[in-house]
Formats: sequence, structure tokens, C-alpha cells
Amino acid sequence: MPVTGKMAEYHCPDKKKIELLRDIANRIRINSIVSTSAAGSGHPTSCASMAEIMSVLFFQTMRYRTGDKARDPNSDRLILSKGHAAPGLYAAWAEVGQFPMDELKKLRKLDSLLEGHPTPRLNFIDVATGSLGQGLSNAVGMAYTGKNFDKASYRTYCVIGDGESAEGSIWEALAFGSHYKLDNIVAIFDINRLGQSEPTALQHQMDVYKQRLEAFGWNTYVVDGHDVEALSKAFYDASTVKGKPSAIVAKTYKGKGFPAIEDEEDWHGKPMGAKADAIIAAIQARIIHTGPHGLTPAPPIDDAPDVDISNVRLSEPPSYKDGEKVAPRAAYGTALKKLAKNHPRVIAMDGDTKNSTFSIKIKDVDPGRYIECFIAEQNLVGVGIGCACRDRTIAFVSTFACFLSRAFDQIRMGAVSQTKVNFCGSHCGVSIGEDGPSQMALEDIAMFRAVPTCTVFYPSDGVSMERAVELAANLPNMTFIRSGRPASLLVYPNDEVFEVGKSKVIKSSNKDKVTVVAAGITLHNALEAYEQLEAESIYIRIIDVFCVKPLDSETIIAAAKVTGGKILTVEDHYPEGGIGEAVMSAVSEFTDITVRKLAVPEVPRSGPSMALMEKYGIGPKKIIATIREMV
Repeated sequence: MPVTGKMAEYHCPDKKKIELLRDIANRIRINSIVSTSAAGSGHPTSCASMAEIMSVLFFQTMRYRTGDKARDPNSDRLILSKGHAAPGLYAAWAEVGQFPMDELKKLRKLDSLLEGHPTPRLNFIDVATGSLGQGLSNAVGMAYTGKNFDKASYRTYCVIGDGESAEGSIWEALAFGSHYKLDNIVAIFDINRLGQSEPTALQHQMDVYKQRLEAFGWNTYVVDGHDVEALSKAFYDASTVKGKPSAIVAKTYKGKGFPAIEDEEDWHGKPMGAKADAIIAAIQARIIHTGPHGLTPAPPIDDAPDVDISNVRLSEPPSYKDGEKVAPRAAYGTALKKLAKNHPRVIAMDGDTKNSTFSIKIKDVDPGRYIECFIAEQNLVGVGIGCACRDRTIAFVSTFACFLSRAFDQIRMGAVSQTKVNFCGSHCGVSIGEDGPSQMALEDIAMFRAVPTCTVFYPSDGVSMERAVELAANLPNMTFIRSGRPASLLVYPNDEVFEVGKSKVIKSSNKDKVTVVAAGITLHNALEAYEQLEAESIYIRIIDVFCVKPLDSETIIAAAKVTGGKILTVEDHYPEGGIGEAVMSAVSEFTDITVRKLAVPEVPRSGPSMALMEKYGIGPKKIIATIREMV
């Protein structure tokens, strides 16, 4: 049995309020039909199944502000994980008065913010949803922040479709929620039986849903999802439970209240067309109070602290010694620690690789600001996005860079969500050595370069890594920091200044014949090659990219113009989508500049680090041989 706390005794809504809640649910159904009919597309049947859930949440359960304060830090959070039911969510917000009802008729139009699936372009949306299975991870991140960082009264609610509950990320989030005893979250499963193309796997086996959720450690209620009294009571009961999260499994029907369509297949994602008027009339006949409902949301409890996440700085500058070898991944941990000393809202999370990525170092400052997400990378990313919502934290998410590819959909949706999460991927490229290709990130630059809101850093030593982390913490968008495994000599003095979108010219002379563009371990390979080439009176200009996106095109083009239009890129990455292609894109309009690429050409194998780099053509010997060919 769940442990319950002492709270005010439950007061069942009176007869009139119950009638009004039912009326609002039916108005949500009608407006979902109206908006999708005007749009010519959408999911009115999916909205109909959750109409009572929305009505009770908005007008009986949640405490929140509206208008320009819709993202008030004290307000309860609501995530519609089944984002295709957006018209129902928009209709609920219109019932509150967030915007005029007529705006619903602009659903999915180019000049409307009421998009096909919710995005934070709307000030009452925290995260974009619609790529199914992701909302609960965001929600547990918000709940974790509310309980452990804000220590505030606001609660988090997440509405999940039964179809999307087949996604593994849902169960990763459920495991996370129970492990951390998030008693300030309620997951609502809208069990309407029907998927897009056929019935869901479990259909209406409510006992199976209940058993599975309870096995994952959630206090679970099974209710009639169209009974506003039962929903009201379940939400209240959930609010009294301490020490574990709660789930409401709501038995509903797709297209509820739509004559000849309710609980019928082949109506997913279809507006009602010629049937709309008759269906609306049938629903209107069930509305008791036709005038304004007069209900308003309860105000939130104002106990969330004020938070300012701007102007975050290292507590002290880099302090490395001449000749010291430092692994960039270790410097990442050092930078996290320094940021955390200076700002109480810097947090870190990892997928059980914290002693390899060195995110563990933040625990030296405050163990409570590290979140272990275990080996569940999709949830790891989703939790990070949730923690960063409403600017409550400065979140750093780390793991091996190759494992972030498992969560690329979450990262992609993070861009739609306008997230400010900072990702750090370690153990990149063949330079990691003997662990072999399953552990080697060779696609990560391409992956993050493809995300439109992401700034991509690739530091080459301890100093540049610390400054990259500091820069990332202050950017208003997603970032990715590529973190190398091998220890290497310092390239920069401790007082070197770095900027977003600016590279560094490391070696130059008026005799340079080729511009070599590199980053990370291949910068060190290029510097080693430089020494031998210089002995042969072959001079090269070396550029440390530092920031892959936005790329410092100006510096690279200027260097190429004084080195005979010859550029050689060297990267510990596959040829597709990496530094070489970024540089080629930057110089594409210059017919007098040519680019040669050295990159890992095939799926690699295990072996010693330098041996692998030479085998796959990115080591000092290959650089030297290629430069000789080019001059």
C-alpha cells in the first residue's frame, strides 16, 4: 500500500461542478472537431478519448497561472506526450481563456502557432511532443527538478497514449521515476484501445497495465477515463501519496461521443468531414450549461525560488603546468566542478559512465547536483531536457558519444523544444584504442551538426575544454562538446581566450604551402607531422577548429588563400558529415580552393590508439605523406 501524507480531506466536486466538468469535456470534443475540420487534418478521435482527463486536470486538479505567466515557475506542469492530440490540449487552454476560441480554427495554418503537434512557440508548452514515447522522460526531469532543486510544491502531469506505451523510453522513465521516489508526478495513461492502423497490443486489458506499472514501482489507479468524479478522486488520492510516483490508467474510448465512430477502427488522424455537423449536434445535446462555465484554475503556491542562469563562469581559470598531459574528458569534469562551485544551478547527469566522462567530479562540489540516469540513454536525454525547462537548471548530459546516437530522436526533438541542454560525448573516434568499433563515436559530429539549434565544440586540450564548457553554459541553445579519451600535451596557455564560432591558427609562416584543419587528437597528430615537415623545409599552416558549428569560415578561407588554395582536413570521424565536409561547404564558392580529406574510411577494429590512427589514415605519417603529395 502507498504511504500517504496528511492533507486536507477530499471534497468531491458538487453536482453543478461535475456537470460543468462534463460540459467542458464535451466542449473540448466539439472544438477538436471544429479545429481539425477547418484544418482538413488532425486527430479528433484521439482528443475525444482524453476530453474528461483534460477537463479535470485544467479545472479541478492543476494549480497554475495563465496569460503571459503561463510558464510561471510555481505552476504545475502538464506534458501531452501523445502530442497528436494537440487540438484537445489547445481547446482546454482556450477554455481557460489563454487565447480566443476563434484561434482554434487556425489550427495547422502557416500563420498560427497552433501547430499539428505542440511546440514551445506557444508560451504554455514546455516541450515539443509528437514523436511518441518521449514526454514521460521530460516529465520526470521536471518532477526531479521540482523535488530536488526547486524544492517547491508544483506537481507534474503527463498524459500518455496507450499506443506509445510500447516505447522502451516510457519504461526507462517509469524506472527512473520510481527509483528517485518522485511523488510529485502523475502519469496518466489514456487507454483508448485503438492505435493508428489496428488495436493496440493490450487493448483494454486494464489489469495488465496496472500490474506492469506496479511492478515498476508506481502507485497505480485504474479508473473510468470518462468519469469526471472518478478522475477527480484519483488525482486527489495521488496527491496524498508519499515516497513513490503515481499513475492513473484511464479506460477510454477513441472517438468517445462520436456516433458510429466511437471505438471503431480506421478513424485515426482523420477529421470528421461531412459527419462533423451531426456529431457536433449530438455532443451539444449532452451539454447542460450552455453559457460561460465560470470555472477558473486554482493559483499555484508561490514557493519556487527565483533562478538566474545567466553569466555563468568558472570559479577559477585553467591552471595546468607546462608539459602536462591532460585528457580532454578529464578537463570536462574539472570544468563542471568549477562551474558548479560558482553557480548552484549547474547540474550533471550521466548514463553510468561518470567515472569515464568525469562528470563524477561535480559530486566533489555537491553530490545532490549529479543525477545518475543509469544505462538508459533515451531517458537520460529526455530527463536533461526536462530539467532545463523554464530555465530552472543549467544541465550537462554526458556519456560515451557513440551512445548518444541511440537517443538521436530525443536530441532532434530537443531542438524543436528549444532546449538549452549541453551534451558532452566522450570516447570519440579510433583513438580510443582497444575497446573497438562498438565504443567508437565516428558519426557524432555529423549527427549534432545536423541539428539546427546546436553549437558544436571540439576542444583539443585541457584549457580549450574548460573554456568550451564555460561557453556552452552561457549559450541560449543546445550544445555538443566532443571529448577525447587520450591524454595529450597542452596546446594553449592557461589564459588563452576562446569564442564561439572562432578557430585558432596554431602554426603559421609566410612560407606555408598547405592549410591543415584539425581538432582534438588529430590536431596533435598534425603538430607532430609539422615538426618533421619543417625539418624538410615544408611549411604548413595549422588551424585548430575548436568550434565546428558555427565554423570559422573566415579564418579558414583566409589561410587557404595564402597557402595556394590548398586545404587538408584531418579528423577522427567518418568522412560523411564531419569537419572535412563542414570545411568543404564553407569554401564551396571559391573555385581556387581545393580540399583533401583524411578521415576514417571504413568500420574500424580494435588495436592500440596510434596504430589505429595510422591504419585508418589520420596519423602523423599519413598527414606527412599527404602533404608531400600536395606540395
